[in-house]
Amino acid sequence: MQVEVAAVGEVVLSVGASWGPDNLSEDQLQHVLDELTQQMLAQHADVTVLRQRPGTKPSAGGANADVLVRRRATGGMPLELRVAVIGNVDSGKSTMVGVLTRSVLDDGRGLARSKVFKHSHEEETGRTSSIGQHNLCLDSRGNILNDALYRTHSSDYIARSSKVITLVDLAGHERYFKTTAYGLTGHMPDYACLIIGANAGVVGMCKEHLGVALALKVPVFFLVTKVDICPAHVLEHTINTLTAILRKPGVRLKPFMVRSRDDVLTCARHMHTATLAPVLLTSAVTGDGLDLVRMFYNLLPPRQRWAERAREPTTFIIDETFGVPGVGTVVAGTLKGGVITTGASLLLGPDLADGSFKPTAIKSIAYKRLPVNKVVAGQTAALALKKVKRGSVRKGMVLVDASLRPKATYEFSAEVSVLTHSTTIQPRYQAVIHCEIVRQAARVVAMDRERLRSGDRACVRFRFLQRPEYLTKGTRFVFREGRTKGIGVVIEVE
Repeated sequence: MQVEVAAVGEVVLSVGASWGPDNLSEDQLQHVLDELTQQMLAQHADVTVLRQRPGTKPSAGGANADVLVRRRATGGMPLELRVAVIGNVDSGKSTMVGVLTRSVLDDGRGLARSKVFKHSHEEETGRTSSIGQHNLCLDSRGNILNDALYRTHSSDYIARSSKVITLVDLAGHERYFKTTAYGLTGHMPDYACLIIGANAGVVGMCKEHLGVALALKVPVFFLVTKVDICPAHVLEHTINTLTAILRKPGVRLKPFMVRSRDDVLTCARHMHTATLAPVLLTSAVTGDGLDLVRMFYNLLPPRQRWAERAREPTTFIIDETFGVPGVGTVVAGTLKGGVITTGASLLLGPDLADGSFKPTAIKSIAYKRLPVNKVVAGQTAALALKKVKRGSVRKGMVLVDASLRPKATYEFSAEVSVLTHSTTIQPRYQAVIHCEIVRQAARVVAMDRERLRSGDRACVRFRFLQRPEYLTKGTRFVFREGRTKGIGVVIEVE
């Protein structure tokens, strides 16, 4: 267990049931918990009892307790999870993000969402059109550090955090679907939170977003909002519709209504399974269900063992570029593998002119605006680069270790599945590819079937139209063109 805490950062245990000695009396259980707490103090971790049962029934097998063991804050190295917030337009995504990260209730007229919008036109229309990242900071005992004074640029909250949930607020309007697809692929979310307005139901882009998340193998949980203004029969119809969609053959998820802390614990423990779909009922105005939502976010388990990925060669994907006065060119993104330290030498590419990879060095590192000396796999960061012009860097480029010998490619082969298409797909068909951080139009140059229709699968060869990109084998991607949508996996890079 100590090895697990050191590698992952946290673990949830059932003391007296599946972990440790069983058939314990209440005094014996307390002794085990005290001993566990003392042992973990030496490992710089805290033990929090989530639920304790006396075990009076013979079938209960003695007293037991569910505990959270989490490593304490260690200067900019918290455990990080990314959750993509998706759903139809006007379902309350930005409002929910504002309520959770600013610890305020909404007034029903846009107070909470106004605190997280990036642009003035978003405030005027009330609709998100860009990708926003907002942090939910948690300490080692599961307490939320965000308060009403929290601001996006406040780095002292990050310094005190043991776990950070990055809420990636995405657009819901059909016009901005390309931005949402970019967020779901490029920002590498661990989970997707699908927001459904109780009074509107499962409508519009809700099904589209769910389909993309499932295609990318991102586990999804559901928040039904606005239950305070929704009549009982409409709410029941919304839940029944959602349940029917989740049980369809192409989805095959098991909806689980979360109504208590015990339900939250059950869902958080089994979120790694591919079939569970927790559903929580909430209101951002009255605060109904928000305590369960906060507890659920607190207990969400890491999906990847980043400690193992940290031993791989460095791969950093760039999703934002900046020119900072007095600092120079700064790139922001996610570290897929390896460790980056100040002064490290890496290759930057593919170059805009010739697709080559050129050496550069890291001047300084900031983790969510907090200056640090290193970042590890699984974290997002901003890196200041030496002797790199702002105009020579773009979204979609990567920083990689020289040992990988990276090369850019114009063509790649993939196994694809067409989700929706009104006619047929043949060679010379063009679509926009969303593969992790890569977003570019590509043309079909060959395929192992004469033509493709909705629901078909095939092996297809694509060629990028504008410039070569850096792709890796086994990466999942989405392609779109108008109302056409499909998914695929890269199987060979030229």
